[in-house]
This record gives sequence, C-alpha cells and structure tokens, in this order.
Amino acid sequence: MGFYQPNPSFRDRRMLADDKGRELTYGEFDQYYEKKQMLFLKRGLMFLLCTNQMASVMLYLMCLRKGGVPLLLDGNLDEELLERLILTYKPDYLSLPQERAGRWKQRGREVLRDRGYVTFQLNPKERARLHPDLALLLMTSGSTGSPKLVRLSRRNLVSNARAIAGYLEITEKERPITSLPMNYTYGLSIINSHLEQGAAVYLTERSMAEEGFWRFFKEKEITSFGGVPFTYQMLKRIGFFEMELPSLRTMTQAGGKLSEGLQREFGEFAARTGRRMVVMYGQTEATARMSYLPAGDVLRKIGSIGISIPGGRFSLRDEEGRTITKAGQVGELIYEGPNVAMGYAGQAEELAEGDLWQGRLATGDMARQDEEGYYYITGRKKRFLKMYGKRVSLDEMEQLVRSRCEGSEAACTGSDDHMRIYITGNPDGEELCFWLSRKTGLHAGGMKVIYVDQIPKNQAGKILYQELERSQMK
Repeated sequence: MGFYQPNPSFRDRRMLADDKGRELTYGEFDQYYEKKQMLFLKRGLMFLLCTNQMASVMLYLMCLRKGGVPLLLDGNLDEELLERLILTYKPDYLSLPQERAGRWKQRGREVLRDRGYVTFQLNPKERARLHPDLALLLMTSGSTGSPKLVRLSRRNLVSNARAIAGYLEITEKERPITSLPMNYTYGLSIINSHLEQGAAVYLTERSMAEEGFWRFFKEKEITSFGGVPFTYQMLKRIGFFEMELPSLRTMTQAGGKLSEGLQREFGEFAARTGRRMVVMYGQTEATARMSYLPAGDVLRKIGSIGISIPGGRFSLRDEEGRTITKAGQVGELIYEGPNVAMGYAGQAEELAEGDLWQGRLATGDMARQDEEGYYYITGRKKRFLKMYGKRVSLDEMEQLVRSRCEGSEAACTGSDDHMRIYITGNPDGEELCFWLSRKTGLHAGGMKVIYVDQIPKNQAGKILYQELERSQMK
C-alpha cells in the first residue's frame, strides 16, 4: 500500500485544503475516485498541466490509483513544447486548467470537468506501450526545451515518500504548505511524503513574497515549508526573521547549494526559536531525495548535504572508476537505493523499457566525504574547466563571487583559460577579478566580468547556463 491507495484509518482526516476555503478528507477522495474512475482507461498515459490547486493533486492521485501513468508538467508550459511532447509520447489524456482548455475542444473528447480543470481523451492513432512497473514521468531539471523524461516506478515513489517521512519524523499532525510547484520533484515529494502519513496538505499558488501567502499560513497554522536557495534569499529580504509564525516547526531546503552565510543565519534562527532547519540533496533521477543533513548538524556541518536517506547508500568514484575511501578526496558521487529511477525516455517507444539503472545512479556531482561520513558537493562533473593547467570548479567560483558581492546574483561559465563571470548589480569588476585571483591563485587575466540585468533560472531556481550564454550572443 502506498500514499495513493485508500487507507481506511485515514478516512476521517483532512487530506487537502486550499486558500479558497475548500477542503477534502481522505474518505471523500475515496468516494470521488469510485464515482469518476470509470471515465479513465486502466493503463492510460495522462499529461497533467500542474498547478497547486486541489484538482491538480486529485487528478495525479486518481491516475496513479487507476494504474495509469501521469506526466507532470508546468501549468504554464509553452504551447509549442506541449505540442512536441504530445506528438512524441502520444498520451491518452490531457488534463489542464479550464482557461487553457479552449483550443483542445476540437482535438479531444471531454471526459471530466471539475474544480477548474478539464480532462480530454485524445485517442491517439497509436497508443504508447507502457512498462508494467512505470508509474510516473517527470521532466529532468535540464530538459525544459526537450522531451527528455525520467521514468519512475511505484517502488521509487513509495520508498522515497516513506524514507522522507521517516527522517523528517512526519506525522498526521503536520500541516505543510505548497511553497514549490507540484510538478517539480521537490514540491511533489512534500505532497507524497505527507499523504503517506495521512497528514493534510495546504494548497496555494501564491508566492512566498505575497502577503496573502503568509495570511493563509497563519490562518491554517502551517507547520512546515520547503524552499530552494532562491527562496531563502528572498525570505531574508522580506524580513522573515521578524515574522510572527508560532505554528512553524520545520524548514527544509534542497534544489541546489545554499550559501554558507544563509545556512548559518537560518540555522541560528532555527536554534534560537526552537525550530528545525533540514538541508537536503536530491535529483529527479532519484525520485526526489538522496540525502539529508540532520537538524542538529545544520550549524556544525555548514555546507554539507549530510548523510544518505534511510535505505540509500553513497560512495565516491575517481576518474578510473575506483572507489574512494580516503576522507577529503574528491570523486563523483554515486548513489544506490530503491528510489533510483528506471531510466530516461526520449521517445514513446522507451516508455516500454524496464529498469535500466538497477538502483544505481551516477549523480554527475563531484563530492568529498569528511571523517564522520558527511558528504560535501564540490561541483558538477561537467562544470569544471582548466585555468592555465589548474582544474577549477565553476560552482565553487560562483560561491566565492556571491560571498564577495552580497546582494548580487552570479553565474560562471567559460572554456579553458577563459572564465566568464555574469553578475547583476554594479560591483567593481576589476577589483572582483583581482580578489578572486588572490583567493584562488588563478590569473586575473583569464577572468571576464559581464554585467546582466538578471540571471535566467527555471522554476526550481536553477540557473539556465545555456540561455545565459545565448543571450550574450544576440
């Protein structure tokens, strides 16, 4: 039994509530499913354009329970990319907000309209074959412009939801809020792990920068939220530390490396106010989470991603594929666990493939382990270049730039012997290059500062390096 299956002991508990005053219990959802499930094929492929609305979560869970396979997409997904995905994967259904439904009336048969969502049956000429274990499809974080998908099984979903619920000590009394999009693997993991424990999930599409978000937060006595590094930068700017939030117990962070300064500030805030700050690490290819830094270590292990989640295991490999056992030595981070995806799909035929990865994921991240077994990400395997013969991590350079130019956003790219530093604001570029040279021993002549209005990012807050480079070539 998993979070999407009926659980009689949860029947009378609140399951979903939104900022429009609507609520749904677990028992009411079970009744709704029994009434509507005959509208759907037993093993259909559904494209779901997600929002943090009740209907979006209900359709996701209905599809899983029916035995179908949902592909979760951004509710504001570009029409051209949506068309390309439909052409590539041949879905049986398309579910989307009713304001986007107009142009699909002529292309599909409406089978369900409820709570602001419309579902069309598209009847493709050739249906995609789906592997029996396939349960969910998600876009990779780097595939916003291509049809590359991650193939996840029911075992992946349930094992990760249970592991997260375990190390975060989630109970039915928790009240999380949707501070992240549900089609983003981190946002989805918050929903899954709380439903696994029979807790209520509180839904809002408001940004954390909006006053309405915090009114809803206080009114419903929310106990936890999750955020990416940009979230915590924004929270500091809007005066989060001065807010009166008596119900808040837990803050989680993933989706990229939090600056050491912010980790310290939020860690100290948590310690001072009797709350928990939990730093985590994961990838879509591992369903969501692979590691967590226990709340008690958030200040003791600044910059660490912590230890592997329950049921998982880390190791490090050098360039020759040999296992690294010595503390402090950098290698590629390898993860093994039941939450590792079945593999990728780039076309419909690949949806029929089995488990190609067999529970082992080469993360593409470079890391080191300390003497106590805690891991630290040092950069992406492909985010390195040679500067006059010296191997340089562009991710570490970004961290240095941000620490020097507080208030500015920065991104580093380049080729061997030529590093480009994109930065917002107006810091002194020449002074920055000489400071970096003193800190790293690199020649300042190989660095170039480029001023930009903004650093392009995807909805998860991750920098779109290719888009940044393209914008400078126009």
